[in-house]
Amino acid sequence: MSDTNVSWESLPDDIVTQILLRLPLKSIIISTSVCKTWKSLIQNPTFISTHLHRSINNNNNNNHLLLFRLMSKNPKPHIDDINNDKYCELFALHNDDEDFAEYARFDDFLQLADKYKRIYNVVGTCNGLVCFYDNVRKYYLWNPCVGRFVELPSLWTKGAFEVSTGFGFDAKTNDYKVVRVVCYYQNDRPPEVEVYSLATADWRMVTTAMPPKCTLICRETQTFVNGALHWLAFKKNDDKRQHRFIFVFDLGDELFREILLPELTDYKSTCQLRAVYGNSIALFHKKPYLNRVDIWVMKEYGVVSSWTKVLVTDNLYPRSREFKLPWPIGFRRNGQVVLKLMSEQLVSQDLESQETKDLRITSSMFEFVDSYVQSLVLFDKPANL
Repeated sequence: MSDTNVSWESLPDDIVTQILLRLPLKSIIISTSVCKTWKSLIQNPTFISTHLHRSINNNNNNNHLLLFRLMSKNPKPHIDDINNDKYCELFALHNDDEDFAEYARFDDFLQLADKYKRIYNVVGTCNGLVCFYDNVRKYYLWNPCVGRFVELPSLWTKGAFEVSTGFGFDAKTNDYKVVRVVCYYQNDRPPEVEVYSLATADWRMVTTAMPPKCTLICRETQTFVNGALHWLAFKKNDDKRQHRFIFVFDLGDELFREILLPELTDYKSTCQLRAVYGNSIALFHKKPYLNRVDIWVMKEYGVVSSWTKVLVTDNLYPRSREFKLPWPIGFRRNGQVVLKLMSEQLVSQDLESQETKDLRITSSMFEFVDSYVQSLVLFDKPANL
């Protein structure tokens, strides 16, 4: 045994680093218990960053995952059951391949952080981190694969307001940022933008002016693509009508810009944004009165003329008695769209052949799905007790 220890200790640090980087993430975490030297090496920010870069660029199918946030119980839940023990919430990782097998599931965060049976809302995922907030507006960053989370400092916003939240990675500063756009009900009070930096562990106010007469559609999902956050928003032009567009906040220069939507015939219907593989965005356009959902994809990011309608769901699925439509909730790596059917069943559908695949996942409400990459981000933080 001592000979083995001597042989390992005699290896240069860069050789040990390369060996550890090639291990599965679970094995890397276990390796921190071997000795203090390995623990210090693995929890070094340079090692964590290098591991993340390898994970993102790894073409091994076993490294491509989808993260689902599922809430369910048997029998079907009622909204009042969210705050009692009859309601089950968990996060599950599935291999994003043909078999779509479950890779892992996590419910430890809820046991660790949820002392008051709060309701959690997912903001988004990025580089292995999940950002979400609860119903008292406390924000968290969580890495389920390493079992670490950070509770963000509380904010004390005064007045009547609504908040749109985004989360992403600033490659210029190698920092993770949570962005809050606070829109006040008072017309004479301008919106405020607050940015949390994981590097500084604090919030600060951004002074960059927002576009005039602009209102974000609060409570809608945000999309992080190409280093920027994207929300749906609307503004009144000279014709006094409300015009919807995509509100963009670049995390690097912290400036705002706009992206126009495709020509939509009905601006009163429901729209949502999603990210698609290939670093672009998609628009889900729901028309309940026509029993259909249109899916638009911006084929070339930032080029308005590249908006393309890739799927129309009318007549593909029957309307239910409750007048519920199948609703797209995300995309897979192969470009297939993930749909929630009226039966609470999740399927993936090929946009060209329109063939569907049962993902063998059911969830009652509050579904969330996004691409996920395993990382060691937050592993250098103290363990949560």
